Amino acid sequence: MNFEAFVHRLLEWYPRHKRDLPWRNTDDPYIIWLSEIILQQTRVAQGLPYFIRYAENYPSVQDLAAAQEEEVMRLWQGLGYYSRARNLHACAKEVVNSHGGKFPDNYKSLLQLKGVGSYTAAAIASFAFGESVAVVDGNVFRVLSRYFGVDTEIASTKGKKEFEALANRMIPKDRPGEFNQAIMEFGALQCVPRNPDCESCPLKSGCFAYRKGVVGELPVKIKKLKIKERYFQYAHIICGEHVVLKQRSAGDIWQHLFDFPLVETSPILDVNRIYPDIFTLLEDFETKVVLNPDQIYKHVLTHQRIFANFVKFVVEEKELNKLEKWANAKGYLLVDQEKLDNLAKPRLILRYLNEEK
Repeated sequence: MNFEAFVHRLLEWYPRHKRDLPWRNTDDPYIIWLSEIILQQTRVAQGLPYFIRYAENYPSVQDLAAAQEEEVMRLWQGLGYYSRARNLHACAKEVVNSHGGKFPDNYKSLLQLKGVGSYTAAAIASFAFGESVAVVDGNVFRVLSRYFGVDTEIASTKGKKEFEALANRMIPKDRPGEFNQAIMEFGALQCVPRNPDCESCPLKSGCFAYRKGVVGELPVKIKKLKIKERYFQYAHIICGEHVVLKQRSAGDIWQHLFDFPLVETSPILDVNRIYPDIFTLLEDFETKVVLNPDQIYKHVLTHQRIFANFVKFVVEEKELNKLEKWANAKGYLLVDQEKLDNLAKPRLILRYLNEEK
């Protein structure tokens, strides 16, 4: 394999085409770690505003460690994969409490941190500390698979090990961070998943997939996710400027975030069968009920598709104290608008509330 030409052309391409991103202008391990956690399974365009928000609110790992979990989760609101936010906060505390506020300076030690896997550890180790360890993400899989003609399934344990070994064989010892940035950027901008512009590619002369006409067939990813469909019937209960919420428990999607009381239903949202279940929540209150059985909100997660409908209950303001006692007895919260704005909510709930304004 001609590693030398591959590496040389990548490092030539990178300075001319790289995006100006804030985490590329520093060797601060905290900033690099923050960006890598936020960008996991997230496009740069979507993650960048969140990175800026976190960096401004928590300019150091000490600031993040000292923050309230509620605040950390609220800033993450809308980004998805909320376990990342919890791990982010836990890792910051670990760095402060167990490492004196300093990130470990090598790959093996970084791997011991909460929420830090091989990809993130390699990124911090190479970008911040110059350690010669390859970063392998989806972009890197794609570039290596096409250029070198590797058809091992990338989702398999064997595939991951094979691609990591290949990347580590070629990474230049004197420029590991730059090489890692270059190959990831090349996959993000040039060697894209669908319809890449191969004619303008500086690597095409040595690219196996281009020469053999199999660009669209590499990399190989056989595993298919089994998608579960779920159906939520929400009760949006308001009383003046107050609203009833519930905090989701552990062991399910959106754990510890806040949404509304709900009934999870069978595949068909049958108005005649399901709404009575919701109505019984507030049968002892004077309420105005607003329902739109045809308004279904679809929300797609990695392994699940959520279909939700909302019934709005407007409780008379004179019953506010009674509603608060009822909510407490049910394990719900009765909060005002300011508190509602400051609590972390799933994107589905945000979308509904924004449309209600």
